[in-house]
Amino acid sequence: AILGAFDSQFLALPEEVLVTVMRDHQKYFAIQDASGKLLPHFLAVLNTDSDPQGLIRHGNERVLRARFNDARFFWETDQKKSLLERLELLKHVTFQKDLGSYYDKTQRVQRLCSWLNEQLKQRGVIVRPGVVHKAACLAKTDLTTELVKEFTELQGIVGGLYARVQQLDTSLPEATRLAIADAIYDHYKPESTDDSVPRSLEGAVLSIGDKADTIAGMFALGLVPSGSKDPFALRRQANGIVKVIAEKKLPLRLRELMQDARTGYQKSQAEKRFVDDQKYLESIETFFRERLEFYLRDVCGYAYDVVKSVLGADSDDVVDVLARAEAVKRVLHMPEFQAIGAACKRMRNILRQADEKGIAPATSAEALPDSAQEEKDLFTYLQQSGAKVEDYRKKKEYLPALQLLATAREPVDKFFDKVMVMADDQRVRANRLALLRTLLKEFSTIADFSEIVTEGKG
Repeated sequence: AILGAFDSQFLALPEEVLVTVMRDHQKYFAIQDASGKLLPHFLAVLNTDSDPQGLIRHGNERVLRARFNDARFFWETDQKKSLLERLELLKHVTFQKDLGSYYDKTQRVQRLCSWLNEQLKQRGVIVRPGVVHKAACLAKTDLTTELVKEFTELQGIVGGLYARVQQLDTSLPEATRLAIADAIYDHYKPESTDDSVPRSLEGAVLSIGDKADTIAGMFALGLVPSGSKDPFALRRQANGIVKVIAEKKLPLRLRELMQDARTGYQKSQAEKRFVDDQKYLESIETFFRERLEFYLRDVCGYAYDVVKSVLGADSDDVVDVLARAEAVKRVLHMPEFQAIGAACKRMRNILRQADEKGIAPATSAEALPDSAQEEKDLFTYLQQSGAKVEDYRKKKEYLPALQLLATAREPVDKFFDKVMVMADDQRVRANRLALLRTLLKEFSTIADFSEIVTEGKG
């Protein structure tokens, strides 16, 4: 390895630019002091043992100096035109050949972010709408800058840096201007499962809006990722949406988000090429369910059957799915739930077989005069505990709800031990099928327990 140096005057450039040049373009290591401040030195790892005359070091320093001079030139040239003045230039930057320009995208994202602000406000989460609107307006303008054309990996970051130094609208308080700059800087985040989410709520809203708009447009055109093919990185962007919603604990539903994202394309040139609404929603729901499954398993580390069971109940509200997964994980070791998992599988099979034979359950279950005692006991359990479970569920208190459901084991076991569901008497049989259907529905509001692996954890 060779330790090189560069002129400290280059430290006037943003650290992000210098590190990108050194790390990504020259494959050097940037060097910081103990406090994390960048020093005017770099480390180059070379496949040579020595450099006695310093020729290799000087050569590397010369190359780096040229790259830094280019970066400084681009930075200074870009300042001659403000981000706001660059907005019109986005009309000439193509987003996707069928989906228009980045100017069109900017307008859609602004509209979608306004919708997101309103949804969050209705659910008690306050976002500064002016910050989001201005950040969404300027977020893509750095695509027209020389610095981003040269260092494409800095898109978003450059916009945030320029927004900070250009002061934007001087009538705004400094804190607001900085908040706009930060939201622009962060809006591509997270770019991987290891990357952090945007720092602010405003940055989070912009990040979600930008990604949802891209996914909606591509899916509406039928450009769905398949196998290893994902040319528009839609999986990564959907992973980003899930991670932001999860970590910021945002009360958003994925279906609503993606429905509204699609409406942004109404009356556009691309709309006549779109797949129908039903096909769009079905493919979007399948796609996001896969992304949510990936997040729960690979990022959060939940067991396969926990993930399958909670997604089997509902996979639309990310924060709620996580809360249910945590509750299920905590009760899964209980023998009651192993037994209930087996009972749910049995109920599902009986109901499926009855359906295949054209045997319908009664409209609702009741305690018939000639019902077996075990049947009456199970019906009584449902009446007494069902309302309490529902009350817990509405309050999202999933652990006590599951602990209450665990008490169903005894009446369920006795019912299956003593009662023949498919009785000869049509009225009795229909009533028992209705009882099983009601019970299965009761169990499946938090998690689909028929997905639980009852022998050995998966």
